[in-house]
Parts: sequence; structure tokens; C-alpha cells
Amino acid sequence: MIVSSYQLQHYRTKVIAGKTGVKMAEILALTGILGALLIGAISPGPSFVLVSRIAVASSRNEALLASLGMGVGGALFACMALLGLATLLNEVPWLYLGLRIIGGGYLIYLGWCIWIAAKQPFDAPAQQNRTNTFNTLPAARSHPRTKAFALGLVTQVSNPKTAIVYASIFASLMPADPSFWMLYSLPPLVFAIEAGWYALVAQLFSRRRAKLTYLRSKTWIDRTAGFVLAGLGGKLIADSIRP
Repeated sequence: MIVSSYQLQHYRTKVIAGKTGVKMAEILALTGILGALLIGAISPGPSFVLVSRIAVASSRNEALLASLGMGVGGALFACMALLGLATLLNEVPWLYLGLRIIGGGYLIYLGWCIWIAAKQPFDAPAQQNRTNTFNTLPAARSHPRTKAFALGLVTQVSNPKTAIVYASIFASLMPADPSFWMLYSLPPLVFAIEAGWYALVAQLFSRRRAKLTYLRSKTWIDRTAGFVLAGLGGKLIADSIRP
């Protein structure tokens, strides 16, 4: 059968249009996924409390490092969801329960450390050997370049429920047969959303006015932050063991 040039050109146009349609559908799906994750990141929680407190009590750089830890934690959850590990948590209830209890216990411990250090005097961040309340937190005695990052990372991954949420969003909005570029782009984009949002929080709360407000009401701010973190940890444990 002889195929005319017109028919061949028409076939090529349909193929290109089909590929363009698939790419556009994936771009729209990716936009929806990232939008849903951004809304989740903006919602106040332990990560927000931690980053904002580090920003006002220590320095902008330490808060930005904590933000990077939050981003890495978000990327890890995205990888877990894509690899099906979130499904494993659903299929093995005792593992999911254990991880939630451990995460809740960590948040309670973190809140307790902040609470008991609330009355300690605040030293200027410029002092090299300062003993402010940030240094009483877990991992704060490690290398100064890693302590805030470790706090952000551990706090972000303290709730394995986030991995389930990620998996639910992916399952709801991702195309049935996603391309490789979409799968490989999700973790770094999730990192950018999580780290970017908390970097903005770090910038806002590290300003001079925020620090002056913190200095005037340090005890009550620290106790509020500690209470909120411990309360969120307790809620996480209570929700885990509730029938």
C-alpha cells in the first residue's frame, strides 16, 4: 500500500499531539501533587515550631540548615512513597505503630528539653561559646554545621504518617503510567518545596524585630514551643494506640 505524503504528515502530527498531550497531563498532575504538598508543608506543625524557634533563639544560618534537614526528610518520604515502602507500613501494622510511638516520644523529649531550658539566659549569637537554649536540644552538641541539620531531619521524619500521606497524594493525582522524568523529578521537587518553605520561615523569624520580641518573652515563648511539641508528640502516640 502506497502512503501519500499527506497521510504520513497527518500521522506524524497525531503522534506529536499525543505525546504533547501526555506530557501536558503529567505536568498538570505534577503541579497538583506539588500544590497539595505545599499546603501540607504550610500547615503549622512540629517542623514549623522548631525552625521558627531556632531562627529567633540562635541564628539564621542554623535555621536554614534545619530547613535543609526538613527538605531532605521530605525527599526521603517521597522516595518511600514511590518505592512502595509506605504500602509496607500499611501492611505491617506493628511496624507502623512502633515508628509512630518512637516519633511521638522524640517530639515529647524535644519539647521537654525546650521547656526545662526556658529560664536559661540568652547569650548573643555572636559569642563563640554561647550556652543558649538551642544547645540543650538533642544533637546540639555535635559539629555546629550538622546539629541544626540533624534536628530538622529527625523532626521531619519523626512522623511516619507523612509517608502515608505522600503515598495517598501520589496515588490520587499521579497518572496510571508515569514517565521516568516524572518519577525522578518528584523527590528533588519535594525537597525544594519543603526546604524552600522552611527557609522562608527562617528568614522571617530571624529578623531583628522577631529576636527582640523573643528576648522580651523568652521564657513564655520557649515554654509554649515546648508544650506544643510535646503535645503533638502525645497526640501522635494517642492516635497510634487508639482502637
